[in-house]
Amino acid sequence: MLRLPDHWVWDSWYAQDDDGRWHAFFLRASRALLDPDRRHRRATIGHAVSTDLRDWRLLPDALVPADSPGWDDLATWTGSTVRGPDGRWYLFYTGVGRAEDGLVQRIGLAVSDDLVTWHRHGDTPLLEADPTWYELLDLDAWYEQAWRDPWVFADPDGDGWHMLITARSNQGPAAERGVIGHATSPDLLNWTVRPPLSPPAGFGHLEVPQVAVVEGQPLLLFCTNPATAPGDSRERLWMATAPTVRGPWDIAAARPIAQPHLYAPRLLSTDDGWVLLGFVEHGDGTFVGEISDPVPVRYEPEAGLVAREPLPATGGA
Repeated sequence: MLRLPDHWVWDSWYAQDDDGRWHAFFLRASRALLDPDRRHRRATIGHAVSTDLRDWRLLPDALVPADSPGWDDLATWTGSTVRGPDGRWYLFYTGVGRAEDGLVQRIGLAVSDDLVTWHRHGDTPLLEADPTWYELLDLDAWYEQAWRDPWVFADPDGDGWHMLITARSNQGPAAERGVIGHATSPDLLNWTVRPPLSPPAGFGHLEVPQVAVVEGQPLLLFCTNPATAPGDSRERLWMATAPTVRGPWDIAAARPIAQPHLYAPRLLSTDDGWVLLGFVEHGDGTFVGEISDPVPVRYEPEAGLVAREPLPATGGA
Protein backbone atom coordinates (compact mmCIF):
# COMPACT_ATOMS: atom_id res chain seq x y z
CA MET A 1 0.00 0.00 0.00
CA LEU A 2 1.00 3.63 -0.31
CA ARG A 3 1.07 5.33 3.07
CA LEU A 4 2.99 8.49 3.90
CA PRO A 5 3.84 9.14 7.56
CA ASP A 6 3.53 12.92 7.23
CA HIS A 7 0.78 13.27 4.60
CA TRP A 8 -2.71 12.01 3.99
CA VAL A 9 -3.20 10.42 0.57
CA TRP A 10 -6.54 10.11 -1.20
CA ASP A 11 -7.78 10.20 -4.84
CA SER A 12 -5.31 8.57 -7.24
CA TRP A 13 -4.80 7.69 -10.90
CA TYR A 14 -2.18 5.68 -12.75
CA ALA A 15 -0.03 5.41 -15.87
CA GLN A 16 2.37 2.68 -17.01
CA ASP A 17 5.70 3.61 -18.62
CA ASP A 18 7.70 1.82 -21.32
CA ASP A 19 9.52 -0.28 -18.70
CA GLY A 20 6.27 -1.57 -17.25
CA ARG A 21 6.50 0.49 -14.07
CA TRP A 22 3.33 1.92 -12.61
CA HIS A 23 3.22 5.62 -11.84
CA ALA A 24 0.70 6.68 -9.21
CA PHE A 25 -0.49 10.28 -9.12
CA PHE A 26 -2.43 11.14 -6.00
CA LEU A 27 -3.76 13.94 -3.86
CA ARG A 28 -1.77 14.60 -0.70
CA ALA A 29 -1.89 17.07 2.19
CA SER A 30 0.08 17.41 5.40
CA ARG A 31 -1.09 15.57 8.51
CA ALA A 32 0.01 18.67 10.42
CA LEU A 33 -3.38 20.11 9.48
CA LEU A 34 -4.72 17.74 12.20
CA ASP A 35 -8.26 17.82 10.81
CA PRO A 36 -8.51 15.75 7.58
CA ASP A 37 -11.51 17.81 6.47
CA ARG A 38 -9.06 20.68 5.91
CA ARG A 39 -6.99 18.70 3.43
CA HIS A 40 -8.92 19.65 0.29
CA ARG A 41 -7.79 23.28 0.34
CA ARG A 42 -4.15 22.21 0.79
CA ALA A 43 -3.99 19.48 -1.85
CA THR A 44 -1.06 18.94 -4.18
CA ILE A 45 -0.53 16.14 -6.70
CA GLY A 46 2.01 13.61 -5.46
CA HIS A 47 3.84 10.97 -7.49
CA ALA A 48 5.22 7.50 -6.72
CA VAL A 49 6.40 4.53 -8.78
CA SER A 50 6.06 0.76 -8.36
CA THR A 51 6.53 -2.48 -10.28
CA ASP A 52 3.80 -4.40 -8.46
CA LEU A 53 1.23 -1.81 -7.25
CA ARG A 54 2.10 -2.71 -3.66
CA ASP A 55 5.54 -1.33 -2.82
CA TRP A 56 5.97 2.31 -3.81
CA ARG A 57 8.94 4.65 -4.14
CA LEU A 58 8.08 8.30 -3.63
CA LEU A 59 9.09 10.80 -6.32
CA PRO A 60 8.88 14.61 -6.34
CA ASP A 61 5.39 16.07 -6.46
CA ALA A 62 3.99 16.28 -9.96
CA LEU A 63 2.07 19.53 -9.50
CA VAL A 64 1.43 22.13 -6.82
CA PRO A 65 -0.86 25.19 -6.79
CA ALA A 66 0.20 28.06 -9.03
CA ASP A 67 1.53 31.36 -7.75
CA SER A 68 -1.12 33.98 -7.02
CA PRO A 69 -2.99 35.37 -8.76
CA GLY A 70 -3.76 32.24 -10.75
CA TRP A 71 -6.89 30.32 -11.58
CA ASP A 72 -5.47 27.29 -9.70
CA ASP A 73 -3.57 29.07 -6.92
CA LEU A 74 -5.40 27.38 -4.02
CA ALA A 75 -5.28 23.62 -4.69
CA THR A 76 -4.75 21.05 -7.42
CA TRP A 77 -7.14 18.10 -7.45
CA THR A 78 -7.97 14.84 -9.18
CA GLY A 79 -7.33 14.09 -12.84
CA SER A 80 -5.90 11.54 -15.25
CA THR A 81 -2.67 10.95 -17.17
CA VAL A 82 -2.43 9.73 -20.77
CA ARG A 83 0.28 9.45 -23.40
CA GLY A 84 -0.28 11.46 -26.53
CA PRO A 85 0.52 10.43 -30.11
CA ASP A 86 3.59 12.67 -29.88
CA GLY A 87 5.04 10.47 -27.11
CA ARG A 88 4.59 13.13 -24.43
CA TRP A 89 2.54 12.65 -21.28
CA TYR A 90 -0.55 14.75 -20.58
CA LEU A 91 -1.81 15.25 -17.02
CA PHE A 92 -5.32 16.66 -16.84
CA TYR A 93 -6.24 17.97 -13.41
CA THR A 94 -8.78 19.97 -11.43
CA GLY A 95 -7.81 23.40 -10.14
CA VAL A 96 -9.45 25.81 -7.72
CA GLY A 97 -8.45 29.39 -7.01
CA ARG A 98 -8.41 31.82 -4.12
CA ALA A 99 -10.44 34.41 -6.04
CA GLU A 100 -13.62 32.34 -5.62
CA ASP A 101 -12.53 30.84 -2.29
CA GLY A 102 -12.12 27.46 -3.97
CA LEU A 103 -15.79 27.21 -4.92
CA VAL A 104 -15.38 27.17 -8.72
CA GLN A 105 -13.72 24.14 -10.29
CA ARG A 106 -11.94 24.24 -13.62
CA ILE A 107 -9.80 21.81 -15.60
CA GLY A 108 -6.15 22.34 -16.48
CA LEU A 109 -3.33 20.54 -18.23
CA ALA A 110 0.34 19.88 -17.52
CA VAL A 111 2.72 18.15 -19.95
CA SER A 112 5.86 16.04 -19.41
CA ASP A 113 8.46 14.21 -21.46
CA ASP A 114 9.42 11.81 -18.67
CA LEU A 115 6.43 11.53 -16.26
CA VAL A 116 8.51 13.29 -13.58
CA THR A 117 8.92 16.96 -14.51
CA TRP A 118 5.63 18.64 -15.42
CA HIS A 119 4.96 22.02 -17.00
CA ARG A 120 1.58 23.74 -17.11
CA HIS A 121 0.12 24.22 -20.56
CA GLY A 122 -0.51 27.95 -20.55
CA ASP A 123 -1.72 30.05 -17.64
CA THR A 124 -5.48 29.75 -18.18
CA PRO A 125 -7.88 26.84 -17.66
CA LEU A 126 -8.11 24.27 -20.41
CA LEU A 127 -11.84 23.76 -19.94
CA GLU A 128 -14.69 25.38 -18.00
CA ALA A 129 -18.32 24.42 -17.45
CA ASP A 130 -20.68 25.49 -20.24
CA PRO A 131 -23.99 26.86 -18.86
CA THR A 132 -25.78 25.55 -21.94
CA TRP A 133 -26.00 22.19 -20.14
CA TYR A 134 -24.19 22.48 -16.83
CA GLU A 135 -24.84 24.18 -13.50
CA LEU A 136 -22.57 27.08 -12.61
CA LEU A 137 -21.95 28.33 -9.08
CA ASP A 138 -25.28 28.76 -7.30
CA LEU A 139 -25.00 28.46 -3.54
CA ASP A 140 -28.77 28.24 -3.27
CA ALA A 141 -28.63 24.99 -5.27
CA TRP A 142 -25.25 23.40 -4.36
CA TYR A 143 -22.21 24.17 -2.26
CA GLU A 144 -19.74 24.46 -5.18
CA GLN A 145 -19.49 24.57 -8.95
CA ALA A 146 -18.81 20.94 -9.88
CA TRP A 147 -16.46 20.62 -12.86
CA ARG A 148 -13.71 18.25 -11.80
CA ASP A 149 -12.05 14.82 -11.97
CA PRO A 150 -11.30 14.78 -15.73
CA TRP A 151 -10.93 11.24 -17.06
CA VAL A 152 -9.41 11.26 -20.56
CA PHE A 153 -9.29 8.33 -22.97
CA ALA A 154 -8.82 7.76 -26.69
CA ASP A 155 -11.85 7.23 -28.90
CA PRO A 156 -11.95 3.51 -29.75
CA ASP A 157 -12.49 4.29 -33.44
CA GLY A 158 -9.59 6.73 -33.61
CA ASP A 159 -11.78 9.84 -33.60
CA GLY A 160 -9.78 11.93 -31.14
CA TRP A 161 -10.22 11.94 -27.38
CA HIS A 162 -12.98 11.97 -24.80
CA MET A 163 -13.06 13.53 -21.35
CA LEU A 164 -15.51 12.52 -18.62
CA ILE A 165 -16.14 15.07 -15.88
CA THR A 166 -17.85 15.22 -12.49
CA ALA A 167 -20.54 17.77 -13.31
CA ARG A 168 -24.10 18.84 -12.52
CA SER A 169 -26.99 19.51 -14.85
CA ASN A 170 -28.63 22.93 -14.83
CA GLN A 171 -32.05 21.24 -14.76
CA GLY A 172 -33.99 19.23 -12.19
CA PRO A 173 -34.19 19.06 -8.38
CA ALA A 174 -31.07 20.65 -6.91
CA ALA A 175 -30.11 17.60 -4.83
CA GLU A 176 -30.29 15.24 -7.82
CA ARG A 177 -28.44 16.98 -10.66
CA GLY A 178 -25.29 14.86 -10.81
CA VAL A 179 -24.30 13.88 -14.37
CA ILE A 180 -21.31 12.62 -16.32
CA GLY A 181 -20.00 15.68 -18.11
CA HIS A 182 -18.42 15.25 -21.53
CA ALA A 183 -15.91 17.00 -23.76
CA THR A 184 -14.05 15.97 -26.91
CA SER A 185 -10.76 16.91 -28.54
CA PRO A 186 -8.90 16.10 -31.76
CA ASP A 187 -5.46 16.64 -30.22
CA LEU A 188 -5.57 16.72 -26.36
CA LEU A 189 -5.12 20.50 -26.42
CA ASN A 190 -8.29 21.94 -27.93
CA TRP A 191 -11.49 20.80 -26.23
CA THR A 192 -15.19 21.25 -26.92
CA VAL A 193 -17.73 20.84 -24.14
CA ARG A 194 -20.56 18.47 -25.10
CA PRO A 195 -23.90 17.55 -23.53
CA PRO A 196 -23.67 15.15 -20.57
CA LEU A 197 -23.48 11.41 -21.21
CA SER A 198 -26.11 10.69 -18.58
CA PRO A 199 -29.30 12.38 -17.41
CA PRO A 200 -29.78 13.27 -13.74
CA ALA A 201 -30.69 10.07 -11.87
CA GLY A 202 -30.96 10.94 -8.20
CA PHE A 203 -27.29 11.52 -7.36
CA GLY A 204 -26.00 14.89 -6.19
CA HIS A 205 -22.72 14.23 -7.98
CA LEU A 206 -20.85 11.35 -9.64
CA GLU A 207 -17.29 11.67 -8.39
CA VAL A 208 -14.03 10.42 -9.91
CA PRO A 209 -15.52 8.77 -13.03
CA GLN A 210 -13.56 6.18 -14.98
CA VAL A 211 -14.36 4.10 -18.06
CA ALA A 212 -12.90 0.66 -18.76
CA VAL A 213 -13.86 -2.32 -20.90
CA VAL A 214 -13.79 -5.37 -18.64
CA GLU A 215 -14.31 -8.77 -20.27
CA GLY A 216 -15.96 -7.08 -23.23
CA GLN A 217 -18.37 -4.90 -21.23
CA PRO A 218 -17.92 -1.11 -21.11
CA LEU A 219 -18.12 -0.05 -17.46
CA LEU A 220 -18.34 3.33 -15.77
CA LEU A 221 -17.10 3.57 -12.19
CA PHE A 222 -18.03 6.47 -9.96
CA CYS A 223 -18.41 7.18 -6.27
CA THR A 224 -20.52 9.37 -4.03
CA ASN A 225 -20.95 9.93 -0.33
CA PRO A 226 -24.23 8.51 1.00
CA ALA A 227 -25.70 11.97 1.58
CA THR A 228 -25.74 12.57 -2.19
CA ALA A 229 -26.93 9.08 -3.23
CA PRO A 230 -30.54 8.33 -4.20
CA GLY A 231 -33.11 7.59 -1.52
CA ASP A 232 -31.86 5.86 1.60
CA SER A 233 -28.87 4.23 -0.08
CA ARG A 234 -25.70 4.03 2.00
CA GLU A 235 -23.56 2.80 -0.89
CA ARG A 236 -20.47 4.75 -1.92
CA LEU A 237 -19.02 2.94 -4.96
CA TRP A 238 -21.07 2.40 -8.10
CA MET A 239 -20.83 0.83 -11.55
CA ALA A 240 -22.95 1.49 -14.64
CA THR A 241 -22.95 -0.04 -18.12
CA ALA A 242 -23.39 1.27 -21.66
CA PRO A 243 -23.24 -0.14 -25.20
CA THR A 244 -19.88 1.59 -25.80
CA VAL A 245 -17.36 3.63 -23.85
CA ARG A 246 -19.00 6.69 -25.40
CA GLY A 247 -22.19 5.97 -23.45
CA PRO A 248 -24.92 6.85 -22.88
CA TRP A 249 -24.54 5.63 -19.31
CA ASP A 250 -27.57 4.22 -17.51
CA ILE A 251 -26.97 5.79 -14.11
CA ALA A 252 -30.50 4.97 -12.94
CA ALA A 253 -29.58 1.27 -13.21
CA ALA A 254 -26.16 1.65 -11.55
CA ARG A 255 -25.15 -1.14 -9.18
CA PRO A 256 -23.05 -0.81 -6.03
CA ILE A 257 -19.54 -2.26 -5.78
CA ALA A 258 -18.97 -4.17 -2.55
CA GLN A 259 -15.70 -2.61 -1.38
CA PRO A 260 -16.87 -0.52 1.60
CA HIS A 261 -13.35 0.29 2.82
CA LEU A 262 -12.39 2.04 -0.45
CA TYR A 263 -13.26 5.37 -2.03
CA ALA A 264 -12.41 6.77 -5.47
CA PRO A 265 -11.03 3.43 -6.76
CA ARG A 266 -9.47 2.95 -10.17
CA LEU A 267 -9.67 -0.13 -12.37
CA LEU A 268 -6.29 -1.27 -13.69
CA SER A 269 -5.53 -4.07 -16.13
CA THR A 270 -2.53 -6.13 -14.96
CA ASP A 271 -0.87 -9.33 -16.16
CA ASP A 272 -2.89 -11.14 -13.49
CA GLY A 273 -6.23 -9.60 -14.43
CA TRP A 274 -8.23 -6.58 -13.36
CA VAL A 275 -7.67 -4.94 -9.99
CA LEU A 276 -9.08 -2.01 -8.03
CA LEU A 277 -6.90 0.50 -6.20
CA GLY A 278 -8.49 3.17 -4.07
CA PHE A 279 -7.86 5.06 -0.89
CA VAL A 280 -8.83 3.78 2.52
CA GLU A 281 -11.00 6.51 3.95
CA HIS A 282 -12.08 5.41 7.42
CA GLY A 283 -10.92 2.88 9.98
CA ASP A 284 -12.15 2.71 13.56
CA GLY A 285 -14.05 5.93 12.95
CA THR A 286 -10.99 7.97 11.93
CA PHE A 287 -9.71 9.11 8.54
CA VAL A 288 -6.94 6.80 7.26
CA GLY A 289 -5.69 8.45 4.05
CA GLU A 290 -3.63 5.75 2.35
CA ILE A 291 -3.88 3.86 -0.95
CA SER A 292 -4.82 0.20 -0.72
CA ASP A 293 -3.05 -2.81 -2.13
CA PRO A 294 -4.66 -4.02 -5.37
CA VAL A 295 -8.02 -5.76 -4.98
CA PRO A 296 -8.50 -8.40 -7.72
CA VAL A 297 -11.92 -8.14 -9.40
CA ARG A 298 -13.88 -9.58 -12.30
CA TYR A 299 -17.06 -8.62 -14.08
CA GLU A 300 -20.12 -10.86 -13.93
CA PRO A 301 -23.20 -9.77 -15.94
CA GLU A 302 -25.61 -10.69 -13.14
CA ALA A 303 -23.53 -9.56 -10.16
CA GLY A 304 -21.49 -6.69 -11.58
CA LEU A 305 -17.93 -6.05 -10.44
CA VAL A 306 -17.00 -8.63 -7.80
CA ALA A 307 -13.85 -9.67 -5.93
CA ARG A 308 -11.77 -12.65 -7.01
CA GLU A 309 -8.82 -14.46 -5.44
CA PRO A 310 -6.06 -12.16 -4.09
CA LEU A 311 -2.94 -11.55 -6.14
CA PRO A 312 0.37 -13.06 -4.99
CA ALA A 313 2.74 -10.53 -3.44
CA THR A 314 5.95 -10.07 -5.43
CA GLY A 315 7.54 -6.89 -4.10
CA GLY A 316 9.50 -4.19 -5.85
CA ALA A 317 9.31 -0.44 -6.31
